[in-house]
Formats: sequence, structure tokens, C-alpha cells
Amino acid sequence: MFQQPTARLVRGAALAGSLALFPFTAACGGADDTDDKSAPTPAAVTAAPEAGVVAPAKVEVIAALTGCTAEIRIEAEELRQGACHTKESDYLITTFPEERHKESWLEAASLYGGQYLVGSRWVVSAQPEALTGLRPRLGGTIRQLSRTGPAPAPQAS
Repeated sequence: MFQQPTARLVRGAALAGSLALFPFTAACGGADDTDDKSAPTPAAVTAAPEAGVVAPAKVEVIAALTGCTAEIRIEAEELRQGACHTKESDYLITTFPEERHKESWLEAASLYGGQYLVGSRWVVSAQPEALTGLRPRLGGTIRQLSRTGPAPAPQAS
């Protein structure tokens, strides 16, 4: 039986994993002023046209695809987060070891509302116009999270 070199197998597995990915712990997305409480409808999985594949779930790789070197802020069992500062914008890249951790993070972020660029095991938090610019490079979908927390208390006049 023909055996491929290890490096070739690793590259093949990485490519297969990248192609299978669904196109990020501070919620810094812009707040949404609407009262729409309906659940977001994510768009279909998309590859990143500029990168040629869907971005893998690694902070450093996602940052490189956006033209930035991420400053790692959080290294935890459930997530890794890096901050990026570019001429165009500032944003956070958060990656997760499992999809369930990402979904839990998004559920918590829904307290703040806002838009997020979401892929398989990663989320980018930024202003909406920055997300629109990053999507062609990373793939993923832009998800609108509705505020689900308690309403602020009325102010006394």
C-alpha cells in the first residue's frame, strides 16, 4: 500500500478541515437600537473569496488573513482571544475549541446585542462597517444579536 509523507497528510487534513468549516470575550459590537427580539437567521456557509477557503479557527491565522498581528488577551480552556488594531478599525478575534463554546459565548453576548462575524469555532467582534469589510477575507456570516437582558431601570427626573 502506498503511504503519503506525514506533511502531506497533515496538509490534506488541514485543507479538508478548512473547507468543512462553517463560514469570536468582550462584546464590542455596535449596539442595535431596534426592539426586534426575533432570532437571527444565519446566512448559508460561505468561503472567503479573497482567501480561497473558509478561515480556520486559530486567532493568529485569522488575524493574518485580515492584515494584522493579534495581541493575545485571553488564553483559557474555553476560548482564545486576540485584539487587532489596523488603520481601518480595531476588532477582537475569539476562537473556541468546540462549536458549543462558541454558541454559549454568543448567547452571553446577546445581552449586549450588536453584529458579529461568525464562522466555525470563531467570532470577530467589531463595528458593523468593519465586519462587512472583513467578511470577504474570512468568510462566515454576519449575525445580528438582539438584546435579551433586562431593560435598564428608568432614570428619576
